[in-house]
Amino acid sequence: MNQADIGRALPPGVPRLFADLLREFERVERFYAHPPSLVAAASAAKGARLGAEHRRRLVDALARQNPQAAARESLDRLSSKGTVAVVTGQQVGLLGGPVFTLYKALTAVRCADELSARGIPAVPVFWMATEDHDLAEVNHAWAWRSGRAPVRIEAATASVDGAAVGDIAVTDARLAEFSSCWAGDEHALAATRLAAEHYSAPTDFGRSFRGLYGALLENTGILFLCPMAAAVRELAMPLLREAIRRTPELGQALLRRGRELRSAGYHEQVRFLGSSSLLMLFEGAKRTALRCKNGTFLARDRAYSGRDLFRRLEADPLAVSPSAILRPVVQDYLLPTAALITGPSEASYLAQSAVVYDTLIGRMPAVLPRASFTVVDQRSRKLLAKYGLRVADCMGSRAGLEAGIASRLVPPRLRDGIDGHRAAIDRSLDGVGDALRGFDPTLADAFRTSRRKIRYQLDKTAAKVGRESLRRNATAGHHADTLARWLHPGGQSQERVYSVMSFVARFGPAFPSEVLAAIEPGCGDHRLLEV
Repeated sequence: MNQADIGRALPPGVPRLFADLLREFERVERFYAHPPSLVAAASAAKGARLGAEHRRRLVDALARQNPQAAARESLDRLSSKGTVAVVTGQQVGLLGGPVFTLYKALTAVRCADELSARGIPAVPVFWMATEDHDLAEVNHAWAWRSGRAPVRIEAATASVDGAAVGDIAVTDARLAEFSSCWAGDEHALAATRLAAEHYSAPTDFGRSFRGLYGALLENTGILFLCPMAAAVRELAMPLLREAIRRTPELGQALLRRGRELRSAGYHEQVRFLGSSSLLMLFEGAKRTALRCKNGTFLARDRAYSGRDLFRRLEADPLAVSPSAILRPVVQDYLLPTAALITGPSEASYLAQSAVVYDTLIGRMPAVLPRASFTVVDQRSRKLLAKYGLRVADCMGSRAGLEAGIASRLVPPRLRDGIDGHRAAIDRSLDGVGDALRGFDPTLADAFRTSRRKIRYQLDKTAAKVGRESLRRNATAGHHADTLARWLHPGGQSQERVYSVMSFVARFGPAFPSEVLAAIEPGCGDHRLLEV
């Protein structure tokens, strides 16, 4: 796999807070504990200490979740004093979720390897967001299908509204529909077999996701952590009790942080209100946000004191769940985290979580960006070369892409004639403008408006010629569809649309290894990968 840059640009549409974190850290250093670099991660590693008993219990819990032989080396390494973790995570999406999930996991692997090479033993850990309750985030995947727009396929589930998604049963993953989309791809059979191995009923989103990524990343040493395991939540109980006890203090700190962010011109990724808390409660299967008023925690139809929540925790360690702002703090209390691999949105809400880190555990990992790619396949490269286009030309409007293709379809003699006459008219208009300026500057100013109108009409005519050329060439229109649908499907980033398995079907099970080789630790630029 060859590697090419896309102008060393940040991914499109990133929050300004994330952009400044990567490009102008001095603007945001009050919101983060460390700069976004491996050097900073090495510094953060000094504070990522765990007590011997805590570490032993953590490794035991991870061993139960990672029984495969390939995980043994990482577990042995993590059991040693001084070993740190490079952590990332994501929702447990159908068929592995969008491919950026893979990029996050591989970035953690690459950064852990680099820290280890620098003399700081590290293991990669993937936190599976199994207790998230937004089923609509995980119950579908988008498949690539040659010659067609992206295909959205939704699994059939046996769901309870508001339940933790990791435990929701997948009654039918619609594998036949995915397989039909991949038909004709070089590695379709291997992809279908891999999907069937992990998503055939009976299963659930958490178990299937873990199995699929365990197979894709088998030789990387990454460990998977499901927070819904009782042993994991028992280990987190001291922190959850402290969060309950200090809720008013944490709330005030978060309100101050929100004001600081807004006054600096940034946004709050998670809107924290005076009545908000950092806790959620499982009432049966449903996960409910708790509000806080005068020291009392309020669910939908019941009030709880802090003592009530302590008792719920003692009876069932899974009863109390962290909110989005508290969740990474719980994660990094459990783990000796030196670096946290995130996307733009996560990095933004970590600016809020920072005050919770300070209050509850007194340390925070370095926040490093995940790798971001657009994959360019062989067919796309040929079409780009045929029409003299860049990948960037495919990432704007569809009209702009078609105009770029159309300009290459205009007969050379006609194109040269239009360009030549346009240049001659420009020269003539220059002369008229010069003469008017010498005669009456007011008339010269008025003429500039007329000149813009003349140029507009010339450009409009040239565009009409291009569109007519495209209309006469059905193949070129199909090529425009092919480029847009693969490189920028539906006007969105490729990595946020197509599922991991679409890439496996096209490029084979070795695709993760090839991506891993292309990752630059600490690089937040959006880049091209040429397959």
